[in-house]
Amino acid sequence: MPDVNNDTALVVMARYPELGKTKTRLARTLGEQETLGLYRAFLSDIAQRHAGQAYTLCWTYTPVDVKYQELVNTLVPTHATSMRYFPQQGAELGARIHHAFQWTQEQGFAYTILIGSDSPQISREHIAAARKALDEVDVVLGPSDDGGYYLLGMRAAHDVFSGIPMSTDVVTQRTIEAAQHQGLTVRLIEQLFDIDELPDLVRLAQLLTLDATLAPVTAAYLKTMRSFHDNHASTTHTTSVSSTAALNLHRAN
Repeated sequence: MPDVNNDTALVVMARYPELGKTKTRLARTLGEQETLGLYRAFLSDIAQRHAGQAYTLCWTYTPVDVKYQELVNTLVPTHATSMRYFPQQGAELGARIHHAFQWTQEQGFAYTILIGSDSPQISREHIAAARKALDEVDVVLGPSDDGGYYLLGMRAAHDVFSGIPMSTDVVTQRTIEAAQHQGLTVRLIEQLFDIDELPDLVRLAQLLTLDATLAPVTAAYLKTMRSFHDNHASTTHTTSVSSTAALNLHRAN
């Protein structure tokens, strides 16, 4: 049971960092070893930022047979034992997310906010905004600009996942529709972006150049990544061209 003064669970969906199995799309460009270090930096920023707050930090992890607490202990040694850990369950992503909400509900948490581990720039202010919204609505979503979401909060383990094609550009809209179909109220908070491809990482690096405190471990690691700097200039050019094309397409429609 959670502490009586702590009714909120912040759940991070995460993978155990393993060479060749972590952020595979980025690894094709950056190499497996540097990508592995980058993902550990993501996890470090998430763990350090959200440890010791007015909510219980929980990790739902894959693969199921790893000792995730031992990993987190290397990231935040003074807080790892106060966190909660449970393996992901389910054949596909929607089922695994639903299971996370069922688990926290069974543990007695009144509010659950779930985030991924692909956006190390998620701040405590984003979590606070989601928690405040849950005082007034049933479902809160933090949309990502690829059509998915980086954050989902609910007051109960509602099934807003069945029949939704996860990892597509319609996930947020279909989730809103599923919630409303059940008579649930929904609110959106600030839009962010996930880091899945090299252009996303370039965008994050630019953001951290302006404010490294958003993800300080990641910011420091990026400075050491030789493969990232080798690809940065060409990707920045490609991203600029792609953004212009997307804007022109938007205007045409």
